[in-house]
Amino acid sequence: MGGIRLVACDLDGTLLRPDETVSDRTRAALASARDAGITVVLVSGRPPRSIGPIAERLGVGGIAICANGAVVWDLDAGTMVDSSPLAADLAARLVHALREAIPGALFAVELEDGFGREAGWSQGVVPVAPGALEADALELISGPVSKLLVRHPSMAFAEVAERARRAVGDDAVVTWAGLRLVEISAAGVTKAFALERLCRRLGIVADEVVAVGDMPNDLAMLDWAGTAVAVANATPEVLEAADEVTAANTDDGVALLLERILARNGGSYA
Repeated sequence: MGGIRLVACDLDGTLLRPDETVSDRTRAALASARDAGITVVLVSGRPPRSIGPIAERLGVGGIAICANGAVVWDLDAGTMVDSSPLAADLAARLVHALREAIPGALFAVELEDGFGREAGWSQGVVPVAPGALEADALELISGPVSKLLVRHPSMAFAEVAERARRAVGDDAVVTWAGLRLVEISAAGVTKAFALERLCRRLGIVADEVVAVGDMPNDLAMLDWAGTAVAVANATPEVLEAADEVTAANTDDGVALLLERILARNGGSYA
């Protein structure tokens, strides 16, 4: 992994521990990577309002890729750099198709300027953003949609995911970062889509990029990067797709990875 210029790192289940913290070792490794001139890009399904406070705690600035690639965010300025949302009319058509395919499905909508969900969405299972709107999904789609979220209170997740994929077809991207929610983005929009566009602007090629993740929504990014790394707690398909496996998120897996990159780049770490 010598010559690495950028590390694209998923957050939940990868960089963050289950309580959304990191160890002092990980924080030090992130700082050492920055000091060595390596760009660390946080890449997550989370929206900017959620990533910002986490990035501040981690001491990571610069650009973050949010909402599975639909939003590129400047953490330092607190402004949007790029956006690739679902058009409102398409999002509404998808809601109709998904309701027919998955009777009883519940929806939430990530908009560029907020979040809304249907009644019963959380039921003590899914955290709800402060100030979130509550209405029928079709009423919530008042403009472009960064991400459409679908869950079912009783149907097995694998069945929900398969029905969603069939209903959506090629009109959008269906993925997930856990076994609770199906996440739907505009056609072609993935973490890899946004990462490739960012690297092109920075003059960085795929061979100079390491990507690390744990869930199916990381697969496209892992496939694009020159080096794909899975944390040990990743799903089987992510472990299979990776070029190498680092330790679990609870065992400083990303810190170990950054330390190896710095050593092979000829740098040092704290």
